[in-house]
Amino acid sequence: MTRLPTYFVSHGGGPWPWMKDQYGPTYAELEASLVDIKRQVGVRPTAVLVVTSHWETDDFTVSSGTAPGMIYDYGGFPPHTYQIRYPAPGEPQLAARVVQLLNDAGQPARLDAERGFDHGTFSMLAPIYPEADMPVVQLSIRHGYDPAAHLAAGRALAPLRDEGVLILGSGLSFHNLRQFGPGGALASNAFDTWLQHVLLELSPADREQALLHWSEAPYARMAHPREDHLVPLWVALGAAEQEPAACVYHEESFFGALTVSSFRFGDAAA
Repeated sequence: MTRLPTYFVSHGGGPWPWMKDQYGPTYAELEASLVDIKRQVGVRPTAVLVVTSHWETDDFTVSSGTAPGMIYDYGGFPPHTYQIRYPAPGEPQLAARVVQLLNDAGQPARLDAERGFDHGTFSMLAPIYPEADMPVVQLSIRHGYDPAAHLAAGRALAPLRDEGVLILGSGLSFHNLRQFGPGGALASNAFDTWLQHVLLELSPADREQALLHWSEAPYARMAHPREDHLVPLWVALGAAEQEPAACVYHEESFFGALTVSSFRFGDAAA
C-alpha cells in the first residue's frame, strides 16, 4: 500500500454543496480543489479519518458507529439542507485502531458509537467522494486547543498512512465569522501569507516551533478568535511532520474578499 499524504482542508461554510443555486460560483474553486484530492491520492483509500473542527471533547474521541447519522450543526439555512443525507459507512475497526494508537502515545482517547457526521465532514467529503461509499471515521479536537497535544496526536496516527487511511483535517484557514467579507480582507491575507511561509518554506523543526506559537503570527487573533478551525491542521501536519507541504487550494476573493487556503503534507501520487 502506498503511503498516503495528509491534508488540511478549508471546508467552506455550512452545507454549501447543496446550495449551488444560492451561492452561484462562490465555491467553484474550493470544489475543484476538493475533487482533485482523489486524483492526487491516486489510489482508493481503505477509509478516511476526518479530524473535524466541529467536534470538541475533553479527551480525543473517535466515532465508531457502523452507520453514522447526520448532525445539522448550522442555522438559518434553507429547509432542504436539514434533510441532507451523506450515507457513508463507519468503520469500527479503524476507530478502535485510532483509539489504540492515541492511547499508546499517551493521548487519552475513547470511542463514541453515537456520533454522526457534522458539516465539517459531510460538506467537505461530498465533492471528493460523492457516492458516499468510502468508510469514514471522525476524530474530535480537544478542548483547550493545545498545539503540542494535537501535533502529538498526528504523530501517533502516522502509521495509518501506510495502512491505506486518508487523514483529512477539516477546518478553515480564516475563521472569523464577524469579519466574513471585506472586513476580513487584511487579516485573512496577512495570516495566510504567514501560514504559507511557515508550511512551505521552513524546515520541519522550525515549522513546528512556529505553529506552537501561532498566536504570535500577524493578525492571528483576528483570523482565529477561537482556533478551533485551525486545530485540525496540527493533526494533519503531525502525521507527516518530516514531509514537504504543498498548497492545493488558494484564493484571495473568497466571499469577495477573503484569502483562504488548503494544504497537502506528503507527496501526491499524481
